[in-house]
Amino acid sequence: MKSAILTMIGLALILTVKVYAYDDGDFQVWNTENQEFKINKESKITLEEEFRWGDDASEFYYHHYDAGFVHSLNKHLDLGLNYRQVYEKKKGKFKEENRPHLNAILKYDFYGFKLDDRNRLEYRHFDYQADSWRYRNKFTIRFPWKFTRLEIQPYLADEIFLDFQNKAFSRNRFYSGIGMNLTKNLKGEIYYLLQSSRSGNIWTDANVLGTKLKLAF
Repeated sequence: MKSAILTMIGLALILTVKVYAYDDGDFQVWNTENQEFKINKESKITLEEEFRWGDDASEFYYHHYDAGFVHSLNKHLDLGLNYRQVYEKKKGKFKEENRPHLNAILKYDFYGFKLDDRNRLEYRHFDYQADSWRYRNKFTIRFPWKFTRLEIQPYLADEIFLDFQNKAFSRNRFYSGIGMNLTKNLKGEIYYLLQSSRSGNIWTDANVLGTKLKLAF
């Protein structure tokens, strides 16, 4: 049964890439670097920096810094308060966005599957357009199987974006990837991301190859 499930998961991941690999959507590369510093058993400080390249990965167009505080109320619920500074290229110039956000992460184990449900409320402040609020929900399933000494573990995730100003579902991100333990304190991820974004009534796709590194102290 385990072999059959693994085979089906592998086929699903391959088919996902094949379906979208030849679409007209842009190919992008994203890289994220995280650091975590434990204050005690329940609390930690988090830092994140992310870079994105678009236009078939030829143009650097996005950069953000993120700093936050996370507290675990219990084994099923984490609460976080973060501040994110975003720089995104628009019409040839990098525009700045200030984005404080609140997070509530629900965590469960189901027969070895690790389920995370992250709820995020963002306030987006701009100097060049009206401020806005946005809600994001990311649901992640990490499979119970680990392979090789690196403990390679597959996962799937889906994230939705809801804009309060337009009262609209504006974006969806589907993730398919693997996580691994590179060293005792260093973890890595490689993933494929299909991002579908709406502008007016038009939806556009982006095919993303992403990498993540997380250093925990």
